[in-house]
Amino acid sequence: MAELDDIIHQPLRLKIMAALNALPAASGLEFSRLKKLTGATDGNLGAHIETLAKAGYVAVDKAFVGKKPQTTVTATAAGRGAFARHVATLQEIIAASARQP
Repeated sequence: MAELDDIIHQPLRLKIMAALNALPAASGLEFSRLKKLTGATDGNLGAHIETLAKAGYVAVDKAFVGKKPQTTVTATAAGRGAFARHVATLQEIIAASARQP
């Protein structure tokens, strides 16, 4: 059985990756939308996005819309692959526990 990905396994990072992987490959979510989806605070969400970015699992794009800053987070190909492997491992664990007498 494969190992769980320690970077993705943390609950908030798992929520972030699940939200991003539900989108088409090149699409991302604005920070404010991720905040609303996850229920995280600005600082907590920012720290976890940074962890995912350092691992190469997400790309962070900072731009200005008018005079307002906008941060968009997108899952990278490496992040999508890591998420798929993590989900497959979770499914293996669930299947194995269902086979237990």
